[in-house]
Amino acid sequence: MASVLVTGAAGFIGSNFVRYWRAEHPGDRVVALDALTYAGVRENVAGLEGVEFVEGSIANTELVAYLLRSRGVDVVVNFAAESHNSLAILRPGDFFATNVMGTQGLLEAVRRVGVSRLHHISTCEVYGDLPLDVDDAFTEESPYLPRTPYNAAKAGGDHVVRAYGLTYDVPVTITNCSNNYGPFQFPEKVIPLFTTRALDGQALPLYASTKNRREWLHVDDHARAIDAVIHHGRVGETYNVGSGHEVDIEGIADTILGALGLGPEFKTIVPDRPSHDRRYLLDSSKLRAELGWAPRVSWDEGIAATVDWYRANEAWWRPLIGRSPVVEGAGTDWSGAGATR
Repeated sequence: MASVLVTGAAGFIGSNFVRYWRAEHPGDRVVALDALTYAGVRENVAGLEGVEFVEGSIANTELVAYLLRSRGVDVVVNFAAESHNSLAILRPGDFFATNVMGTQGLLEAVRRVGVSRLHHISTCEVYGDLPLDVDDAFTEESPYLPRTPYNAAKAGGDHVVRAYGLTYDVPVTITNCSNNYGPFQFPEKVIPLFTTRALDGQALPLYASTKNRREWLHVDDHARAIDAVIHHGRVGETYNVGSGHEVDIEGIADTILGALGLGPEFKTIVPDRPSHDRRYLLDSSKLRAELGWAPRVSWDEGIAATVDWYRANEAWWRPLIGRSPVVEGAGTDWSGAGATR
């Protein structure tokens, strides 16, 4: 029996990981830590058997150290992050505070107390972007070339993790994942945004660069990859987690509209945000070869199930509409005027 601290546990990927871990490792104790910023939904993990919820920030080193000691934590899985690219343009300070200094605060608590593994969740976006007309993919050896404040803040957090591993012998691993989708995703992100707007009969706002594309990974496949790295990955290593399946923004809109029996008249074009990345694709052959991982959920199966989940769970997403601090559209002021930080 192990004790696992999951940070950012009330968010999209964190809460799905908590549910996955409880199903796959029912004898383990899970401590779910989350600061409950606007995108944290306590109900995502509330009432789950074997899960203790604690409200707090990873930047609170004393709180984290107390939890590590008092709960006998063996493994820390760090999902805690500010993650919305558009909001990062308007409020970059929030992102560097959480994703860099918050990560450092977490690592300092781990250094003081000690655990058998700290696993840190990162993103494909730290590598920059790829042209649309090439077949290249990012490997674990690709240089970091972040293009936005969010990307840069995540890259900074990765460097903190590696530095604590090398300097203080903290047993760390990192995964860089492609875009995730699935249930419990806050409705500011593109798939739940398009789905909930379509369910309400509203237009779907597509960035002008409609052929920009992303690699899409079902959140359950991501959870299985993290599990594999925690149990079998080499300390100090980074593993890319990707499905290999790319879809552009127009393809996402068409898929969702088709699943709901709606036509292309629901698509509308809005201006691109600054530094809008063209394409991400990860080479996940290291993870597949070393740990035997492979995605199980196909895009067609996963997106259909995701649309069905939002259609069946209006009571979950309806109260969240309007909670996002940024609303994108033709009138969005990308200068950051009026930003709180």
